[in-house]
Amino acid sequence: MRSGRNHILAVTLALVALLIGAECSAAWKLEENVGTPSYAVTEPTSSNLNIDSVVLMCEATGGERVLQLKVYLTDDGPLRPNGVAPEKLKADPRAEISVDGKVFPVAILFAGEFAVLADDEHEHFPLLSDRLLDAMMTGKRMVLRFDLAAEPPGQAAAFDGEAKIELAPAAIAAVRRCAAPPAAPADSVAFAGH
Repeated sequence: MRSGRNHILAVTLALVALLIGAECSAAWKLEENVGTPSYAVTEPTSSNLNIDSVVLMCEATGGERVLQLKVYLTDDGPLRPNGVAPEKLKADPRAEISVDGKVFPVAILFAGEFAVLADDEHEHFPLLSDRLLDAMMTGKRMVLRFDLAAEPPGQAAAFDGEAKIELAPAAIAAVRRCAAPPAAPADSVAFAGH
């Protein structure tokens, strides 16, 4: 009798470990065959939105490069909670990114079958702030929350869409190097003072 309970306990623990491992196994894939990757892509571990993948992307802005978070959709858009018709979406949606409970309000910029999330800008170009990137590099889980659907009259605005993403600090650091300014040669410092 006791060995039967132990066997059930062992099977239960194995299933729990498998489920936890499956939830945490979403890996970020870096751009391949390049010295410094310009993007990393992953899929949400859970979502109630029409999100296919999430991409940390290094984008050129004239002479500089910045990082953006792009959300690619499973269809032609717009971004919406599952089961919500496009005509039920509000004109002024809002979003936030939470990293291990620390909240960063972000702007949503729509572009066809993807949307850009940004909490800062450089010369009118949307980007992720160093503060948010630092949190992503040290955090374990990022949650994207959206208030997209129009509420009935008299009902307060509320987040109706959510996507959870497991973070991978090494992948984020690799793409972040793409946006770092190039290091000055050692000789240029010596000449600067002359």
